Amino acid sequence: MADHWIENHKRDSWRRQAKASGYRARSAFKLIQIQERFKLIREGDVVLDVGSHPGGWAQVAVELIGDGGLVLGVDLEPCQPVEGATILVGDITEDLTQERILEELNHRPINTIISDISPDITGKWDVDQTVAMTLVADVFDFSMKLLCKGGSFTSKLFQGVGVEELIKAVKPHFSEVKRFSPDASRNSSSEVYLICRNFMPWTVTKHINIRKKYEELLEPKLSGNEIDDGPKEVYSSFQVRRKKAD
Repeated sequence: MADHWIENHKRDSWRRQAKASGYRARSAFKLIQIQERFKLIREGDVVLDVGSHPGGWAQVAVELIGDGGLVLGVDLEPCQPVEGATILVGDITEDLTQERILEELNHRPINTIISDISPDITGKWDVDQTVAMTLVADVFDFSMKLLCKGGSFTSKLFQGVGVEELIKAVKPHFSEVKRFSPDASRNSSSEVYLICRNFMPWTVTKHINIRKKYEELLEPKLSGNEIDDGPKEVYSSFQVRRKKAD
């Protein structure tokens, strides 16, 4: 009960701070703490905010880029306008939404991709984890090709099956890939943020497919192929002798 009270108190504390600071959600402090640690967003940057509802991350990004930058948000769920940002309603994995993003960018490369995206939760952990990981891989496949040299990609993950495989899939394209848990995340949450810095565009070919690579790496773990040798033969000196007829 004491731990539960402490957790609720912390949660309320972040909410109160968000309200007092004019942010729409406590999650704004997660991005602030990520920024303080890794300095991902700079003045004048073009920022793509994936899963932008309710707009807290977009608010922080607008403050960081100043007047010369661009914050472009996208989410399935509409939210109130964020001053200084453009928020699109749509599914980032669908062609129509991707075309709208490209139109808004108008050939400007992205400096920073920030993603707090989550799938609709069913309550079935294995299903939710699988959908969440493939969704992150899909976001990588679309947006990474728009990322400029030295750019960064930050995405929420849920600790569990597939995290290590996703890291292996994206690691060749960034000089630094690590996990980070902001203090503003709930202690009871399994969420962690994947921080990818210093993008190396020459490692990305036209046909690069992060989701395919991720699924290939994950397949042995799911199918059990890593123990595919089978049982070893055991030899015995035991023999069956037939009884001689009288």
